[in-house]
Amino acid sequence: MKQIIIFLLVVILGIIGYNLYNKYQRFSLENYEYKIPSDIDINNADRGDLLNYYEAIEAANGYLITQWSANSIDVRNPKNDRETTVAAVNEYRKKLAAVGYYEALVKNPKTEVVETNPSKLERKKELIKRMFKDNPNSIRLGEGSPMVYEIQRLLINKGYQIEHDGLFKNETFNALKSFEEKHGLFVDGKLDAITLAILLD
Repeated sequence: MKQIIIFLLVVILGIIGYNLYNKYQRFSLENYEYKIPSDIDINNADRGDLLNYYEAIEAANGYLITQWSANSIDVRNPKNDRETTVAAVNEYRKKLAAVGYYEALVKNPKTEVVETNPSKLERKKELIKRMFKDNPNSIRLGEGSPMVYEIQRLLINKGYQIEHDGLFKNETFNALKSFEEKHGLFVDGKLDAITLAILLD
C-alpha cells in the first residue's frame, strides 16, 4: 500500500512538474520574445529608424511578458474574451504594428537625395553662357560689353597678357585666336559656343 501511495505521489508530482515545465517553456523569453528577422541588414539601416525599431520590439516583448506575469493573460493566444483580455490583446497588436512599421523602414532604407547648391563660380559660368546665348554677336572687334570683360578675365586666367577693360581690341582678338589654335579649334578670333565652353573649363 505504501508503494502505491508513493507511486501516486510521484505521478502527481510528475504531472505538476510537467505542467510547470510546459508553462515555463511556453513563456520563457527564448520562445516568447519577438526576434529580429535574419534578412535585416542593420549596417545599412538608418540609425534613427533602427533605434525606433529596437525600442518597438522591447515595448512589445515587455508588454507581452508583463501581461502574462501580472495578469495571466496570453496576448498571443487569449483563452477568453473578457474585456481586460480584449484590451490587452488590442494593445499588444498596436505594439506589434509599430514593430512592423519600423521593420519595413529598416528593411527598405530611404535613399536620401542630396541637393547640391552650385558654387558661386559655377553660377557665374552659367550666367556667362546665358549672356553669350542671348547675344552671340557682342564679341566683335571694336565692341565693348560685360561679356567682353568676362572673356578677357577668362583669357587672363589662362595666362594671356591683355588689358582687362571690356573692349574687344586687337590684343583680345589675337589672344582668342591663340587660345583657339592651342586647343585645336577653328581659328578665327571669334567667340563661339565651343570656344566659350573650353574657356570656361
